[in-house]
Amino acid sequence: MNKQVVRNASMATFIVFALNGLVFASWAARIPAVTRILGLTAGQMGLLLLTIAVGSVMALPMAGSVVARLGTANTVRAGGFTAAFGGLVISAALAMGSVPLTAVGLFFFGIGVGLWDVSQNIEGADVERHLGRTVMPQFHAGFSGGAFIGALLGAGLSALNVSMPGHLLAIVVLVAVAMVVVPRYFLPDTHVEAAKSDAVKNGRSAWTERRTLLIGLVVLGAALTEGAANDWIAKATVDGLGATESAGAIMFAVFVASMTLFRFFGGKFIDTYGRVPVLYGSLGAALLGLVLFVVAPNIWLAGVGAIFWGAGAAMGFPMGMSAAADDPARAAARVSVVSTIGYVAFLGGPPLLGFLGDHVTIRWALLAIGVAVVASILTAPAAKPLPAAAYVKVDAEP
Repeated sequence: MNKQVVRNASMATFIVFALNGLVFASWAARIPAVTRILGLTAGQMGLLLLTIAVGSVMALPMAGSVVARLGTANTVRAGGFTAAFGGLVISAALAMGSVPLTAVGLFFFGIGVGLWDVSQNIEGADVERHLGRTVMPQFHAGFSGGAFIGALLGAGLSALNVSMPGHLLAIVVLVAVAMVVVPRYFLPDTHVEAAKSDAVKNGRSAWTERRTLLIGLVVLGAALTEGAANDWIAKATVDGLGATESAGAIMFAVFVASMTLFRFFGGKFIDTYGRVPVLYGSLGAALLGLVLFVVAPNIWLAGVGAIFWGAGAAMGFPMGMSAAADDPARAAARVSVVSTIGYVAFLGGPPLLGFLGDHVTIRWALLAIGVAVVASILTAPAAKPLPAAAYVKVDAEP
């Protein structure tokens, strides 16, 4: 394939990841403000956030089929426009102070995020294969970088007392414009179709493959620690350390900045030391940072914990995507499965922490994430790169 086409697709994929992160963080950084506007407890806010997970869980299993029908570019567009519609509904709901209408908006937002996330990862895996080197962490660095900008934007607008409805409306316009322009530079969809056809000929669902499911468990812990930070690190800083809402948003920005930095340079670590050793180091750092953030007696030490937490959360998800895509013929199906497992944890886990937070405070509830991180450490060897000879034989495992 023409190298310029692949380079253009790589840049477009990076931009789509970055926009995804900005959109999500623009919402996440201002969850404390939304909680205050709607007059909710941590548990009630957790229940409200669960509507995002419900929408995504409905969309995620269908995302692979939608990509096969519409292609990655159109599926990203469908997801982006659906998320934008959800943003419009949320904006109106907050202006009215309506919890039920906010739930409806978050439901559509979740559907859009689900379609968008799986399709962008399928495109990222396809681009990585054509480039012949590790670039998936850089795409996820784009997500983290976008989230960092979104977090700073949220902190600034919170400090300036800019309304959430106005904030969300601006994001909706940005998404609509980007979705029209950027995906047109994706790789031709024949590559995804070919991978899907091979998967069908193989006659086995990726959901029945032992290695794929174990990679999903690796990603589950990594995604949960990232998702929990996105949803709760700001509020845990406000409630647990008595900080202002702006300080909570800045703590979230510190976490995201650390994650972005390690993702941007992570490909070199993987190529040098190998996927599994880097996974061990990353997940260990995440566990250390999480514990330090929770037990820290002041905001400065908690910030150090956020740095380790972000660094550790950086590599699990992108390495899981790369591991799922080792076999080109089965990459689309496996990336879809692993993405689904990861995003269920990413979106569904944090609301459950909100319920736990009603009993032990949200800050201490974050320690529950450590159980999933330990499980990811134990299953990390499943992400070892497949030799070419194993591409077919791995499917024989129950």
